[in-house]
Amino acid sequence: MGLLGSSRFLTPDKEEWQVTKQEFVDAVASKSNLSRRDAGAAVEAFLDTVTDTLKSRDTITFTGFGKFSTAARAAREGVNPRNPGQKVQIPAATVPKFSAGSQLKSAVKG
Repeated sequence: MGLLGSSRFLTPDKEEWQVTKQEFVDAVASKSNLSRRDAGAAVEAFLDTVTDTLKSRDTITFTGFGKFSTAARAAREGVNPRNPGQKVQIPAATVPKFSAGSQLKSAVKG
């Protein structure tokens, strides 16, 4: 059992546990002694701030935890999954990226 106990659910296509946003908010409330409402507001503020920062193509670095950034993905040719023989042009895009920091890697590894 992890941080959030046995209420987690197994995803049907993978053998891994998934945590819902509400379960995450509950864990933040528990660890920070905030009310569920205040923890929910804090989580929403964090997500909004990360989103707004990445929209402006800036980078967020949490030393030891990781770095949120954006990357340019070039246009490329792909295959239509509904019709495997059909080629489709995938346009260039800017995508979000996360790089784990050394402390997070060590915590997950150990």
